[in-house]
Amino acid sequence: MIKVVKFGGSSLASAEQFKKVGDIIRADESRKYVVPSAPGKRHSNDTKVTDMLYACYNAASEGKKYKELLDRIKDRYNEIIKGLGLNLSLEEEFKVIEKKFVEGAGSDYAASRGEYLNGIIMANYLGYEFIDSAEVIFFNEEGDFLAEKTNVILSKRLKGIERAVIPGFYGAKESGEVKTFSRGGSDVTGSIVSKAVKADLYENWTDVSGFLVADPRIIDDPKVITTITYKELRELSYMGATVLHEDAIFPVRKEGIPINIRNTNAPEDEGTMIVESTCRQPKYTITGIAGKKGFVAVNIEKDMMNSEIGFGRKVLGAFEKNDISFEHVPSGIDTMTVFVHQPEFEGKEQAVLSEIHRVASPDSIELESDLALIAVVGRGMKSTRGTAGRIFAALAHANVNVKMIDQGSSELNIIIGVSNNDFDSAIKAIYDIFVTVQL
Repeated sequence: MIKVVKFGGSSLASAEQFKKVGDIIRADESRKYVVPSAPGKRHSNDTKVTDMLYACYNAASEGKKYKELLDRIKDRYNEIIKGLGLNLSLEEEFKVIEKKFVEGAGSDYAASRGEYLNGIIMANYLGYEFIDSAEVIFFNEEGDFLAEKTNVILSKRLKGIERAVIPGFYGAKESGEVKTFSRGGSDVTGSIVSKAVKADLYENWTDVSGFLVADPRIIDDPKVITTITYKELRELSYMGATVLHEDAIFPVRKEGIPINIRNTNAPEDEGTMIVESTCRQPKYTITGIAGKKGFVAVNIEKDMMNSEIGFGRKVLGAFEKNDISFEHVPSGIDTMTVFVHQPEFEGKEQAVLSEIHRVASPDSIELESDLALIAVVGRGMKSTRGTAGRIFAALAHANVNVKMIDQGSSELNIIIGVSNNDFDSAIKAIYDIFVTVQL
């Protein structure tokens, strides 16, 4: 059996956390390939190493004082090395990093050094081979990930290596320039490695015991989801649930490799299993609730809209022309509403409205701001009658006014629009009706 294990920044923030990680890896012989993140926060007032690297690079590349910032980064790593009792020096690595910072090697290069250096420490600590991700993970010159080239080269490189450490978060363009994934991209690296070695399981270790039914900042001690499908996870991730980088799903999904979200600080917890499909019935009708604030509803009215061919395309074209993506487009016979991100829309609102008037000649356009969208997701909803009725009854009981309802044809999720001010109350009401009352 082959397992790929990825550890997040909080799992590798200090020597003590490294020791926990080492114990976890050594406890299972099948944990053969390790993907580390950069050191995260040791406590709430601490700074992530990636943020320290950005600050140091900005100062160095702009000709400002940076030595103190660089020394603080060195201290973080030396503290880990000393705590682990390793005979290891990163001084030569830091000389190269300093030179490239001053030369302006780029913010992607700067950010990637957190994972790179942690990877060297991890490989030394475990006695595994270190593989620089810049040599095996590739992007084109436009910055697009080259999945096929990466899989071929990474598979070949790892074929003869029984145990290895491959740093997360970065790769390189074909020119050799370092390129990073978006923040949280170490999750993606773990998925890419899992595909390359045809792993049986991809374990993603973090600081929570799995994927939670709802945001713990809103719900006190929410329940853990034991099993979730890729489709459900995509819906929840898109609406703000952030345990796993949403792009991490694609490489393993194609190979049928499950992902197990685990807690470094509670390794005995089984966590959440993310799978392509399952015959297991969920404990609750819903799998999870997630949402985002900060939307605007652009309400467009025009008599006989439904009989005007191309009306919707013209309206959405006005948003496309202004580089604004839309979230949802519920419509009626004479009405059409386009939900967009408020910060993205505000600076271009008049240009968008003018374009809609020009191309579609609506009778009226009204804007409603400060809205939130909430996704109620669950494979069990399809086979359970009255799910939508229970949701709206719960919201009515909580005095939450529903602004929009949108249900996909898959019956996997229901999207609800509410005022920003009602966001927390709405999530609590939905959680209570589906989870609390069943406990």
